[in-house]
Amino acid sequence: MNKLFISLTALTLLLGFLLIWPPQEGKADTRPYIVTTTAQVGDIVLNIAGDDARIESLMGSGVDPHLYRPTRSDVIKLKRADMVFYNGLHLEGQMVKMLGKLADEKPSIAIATGLPKNALLDFSGPTQHDPHIWMDVGKWIHATDVVRDQLVRMYPERKAQLLERAAAYKVQLKELDTHVRSRVKTIPSQNRILLTAHDAFGYLGAVYNLEVIGIQGISTESEAGLKRMEELVDLLVERQIPSVFIETSVSDRNIKALIEGAAARGHKVKIGGELYSDAMGTKGTYEGTYIGMMDHNINTIVSALGGETNPLDDRLALNAR
Repeated sequence: MNKLFISLTALTLLLGFLLIWPPQEGKADTRPYIVTTTAQVGDIVLNIAGDDARIESLMGSGVDPHLYRPTRSDVIKLKRADMVFYNGLHLEGQMVKMLGKLADEKPSIAIATGLPKNALLDFSGPTQHDPHIWMDVGKWIHATDVVRDQLVRMYPERKAQLLERAAAYKVQLKELDTHVRSRVKTIPSQNRILLTAHDAFGYLGAVYNLEVIGIQGISTESEAGLKRMEELVDLLVERQIPSVFIETSVSDRNIKALIEGAAARGHKVKIGGELYSDAMGTKGTYEGTYIGMMDHNINTIVSALGGETNPLDDRLALNAR
């Protein structure tokens, strides 16, 4: 009886203590909530907005944006966002209608549409453009200006900080651009052929003087037929191409088939390495930043094609976290 009385007394005292000292609730995050589709776009926003905003990207490492279908959770995030940034030019093929409708509710910006039309590569006619603009660092600098201007328009009270961060980030991007140009120049001219799983590197080739060949087209929704595969095997053999490249967000099935086809013709082709095409590396790593991704790509390409590598200092990727 005494033990029961003591237990009840202790419980009463505990309840009374909790009523007097209720647990502290976490403070609500009042920062602007900005959602991006790809991590590449998110990296620009992160570098400019910094900790002044809560930034979330829907597509992470290894995700193919051409085929990505938004989940219920994604839809909720987009609805709750104060601003939305996406690549545009139909990169997010399955989300085009949804992203278009969002513009009626909140700032929803396709950063690629801020680029001059004459700076874009055409495919399937003059009204459709290659969406992989981040493969040209110069165009990514222009995209940075688009993001900066939209953030300043939305949050004028933070203008000074936004402009300062954007300027600092652009200095890093210009150094990256110089780095890419200098590395590609070291590749012997006869080896400057970049054959990959799909045609995501067109801007890289056009600006930095590489011949780029993709097994699949601009979008991974297209499939390579038998005739296309036979033509590419002929190309590998005739031009004695030493290396081909796989991509982190695309199946390596076709690449392996090409290697086998060339081997059957007496020409040995190796996999030159794995490139980040439509998605960056894992969040929190060097390759999980735009600068780190591009640095990885160019050094992988240069090494496999007989050039001289010289990796950037990873301190350039300030937000590898």
